[in-house]
Amino acid sequence: MSETEWDSIAERAAAEARYMLGTGCTVRVCAAHFHISKSTVHKDVAERLRASDPPLWEAVRGVLGVNLRERHLRGGAATQRMYAEKRARLAGEKTARASFSGSAPSENP
Repeated sequence: MSETEWDSIAERAAAEARYMLGTGCTVRVCAAHFHISKSTVHKDVAERLRASDPPLWEAVRGVLGVNLRERHLRGGAATQRMYAEKRARLAGEKTARASFSGSAPSENP
């Protein structure tokens, strides 16, 4: 059976939870891994898993809690990267403009 085919929703939820526990990944990364929506992953691990496998649900709640507490840090890091890339791009453009003299190219044979 491939990782995207399950006999039941409970099996899918358990597979997602085991993946999240093994990697510590976010709901978004888990959704991308299993090729399903973030909403489906969240509902599977936050609600459906509680009924089908309570011990696994308790364990995955810890990962979800850590990700929730770190979310603002990841957002800040992404914003810092975005502005650093923008500054580097602008610096590269200024360097390119400064090296262009604006006069016609000289004809040296």
